[in-house]
Amino acid sequence: MEEPLCCCEYIDRRGEKNHLVACCCDCEDLDEGCERWLTCRSLPPGTLERIADTILDRFRIPWLKGAIKINISLLPPLVLLPVFLHVAALHFLLALVILTSLPVVVLWYYYLTHRRKGRTLFFLSLGLFSLGYMYYVFLREVVPRGHVGQTQVVILTCGLILMLVALSQAKRDPGYLASQMSNDKSPCQGSNDLPNRKILGSSNGLHGAAVSGIASCHAKNSDAKGYSRTLAEGLDRAKEDWCTKCQLIRPPRAGHCRLCGICVRRLDHHCVWINSCVGERNHRAFILVLSLFLLTSVYGITLTLDTICRGQNMFIALFYCPGTYADYSSALSFTCVWYCAIVTAGMGYILLIQLLNISYNVTEREARLALREDTGRRLLGGIVVDTGKYNQGFLYNWGQFLTLGSPTPQHSAEDV
Repeated sequence: MEEPLCCCEYIDRRGEKNHLVACCCDCEDLDEGCERWLTCRSLPPGTLERIADTILDRFRIPWLKGAIKINISLLPPLVLLPVFLHVAALHFLLALVILTSLPVVVLWYYYLTHRRKGRTLFFLSLGLFSLGYMYYVFLREVVPRGHVGQTQVVILTCGLILMLVALSQAKRDPGYLASQMSNDKSPCQGSNDLPNRKILGSSNGLHGAAVSGIASCHAKNSDAKGYSRTLAEGLDRAKEDWCTKCQLIRPPRAGHCRLCGICVRRLDHHCVWINSCVGERNHRAFILVLSLFLLTSVYGITLTLDTICRGQNMFIALFYCPGTYADYSSALSFTCVWYCAIVTAGMGYILLIQLLNISYNVTEREARLALREDTGRRLLGGIVVDTGKYNQGFLYNWGQFLTLGSPTPQHSAEDV
């Protein structure tokens, strides 16, 4: 029986017991890298990746049953966001430079991680910490001025709480598909099962799965030509829906997420802000999160501007508020208002696209595929793509969206 780990011990990525005190020991790759750097020699391929993996594996904190690993992508927002906002509050020009650079840096990091097909907690950490820090500045710098009532503070607080509850729902299972085909039934329901052996990602495995599912439905079909045509169409459809990664035939509108490495029912997109896919089971919660965020953010911005720019219209005060940088408290509050306005504008654009896609019954994944294959048409200035495949009218599309994830009635083989 293995001895339990103390608070500073852990099992490293090589399966060996290690200690936090030895975090700087036994790192041959780092020693070799430093030696080559001092002697002006190039590093062997893969050395930097191994050094990064070792550092990430050893970045831990003591815990009750062994040191736990901390994702390093969580830390930059916790440190950099307060520093940048406080520096931006020192002068108008500093605020202009920093608030202009922040979206550029975030977009650059997004495309960097997206190109490497890697998951990161940076955006989720940035979003949650931004909410917490903005709320902290509001309570510390705005509320004490006496222009915000207790009822308004309660409303703002309830908005934040409801949004966090909706976020927890949005981070649940979006509709992952199991990668084993042995437990799945054929689309015909009530005939033969799909082969329960492990199907390889080859054409033979796909052909066998498709034939077994389709032939069982049409075994009693006396029309040979009709059967052959149906079989050919079924094979083409199976090849189109076959996922070589998960080794399964995807249901309609499902897709494979290359970041999560699994297929998702009615996949819309992978959202970095919740660090999860948006699919059949959490799409409604995702829309609710965006809606609550916009309402809460706009309300908080209105209360803050009404406090530090007394007597001015909110839209005018956002661009012209005399005397804001006369004292540091007002400058910090105004800087946070502009930071919230930039984030709110970005989230508002995402929500707009989502609402339009729902109205036309199209997902982000389907829109991208339609543009790539030139099978869709751009509408409303190009911000939405109508594939024409599932669009059945505004009311029907929204009715279908609001019932996503509900159990569908089973049909017999004769109905199919």
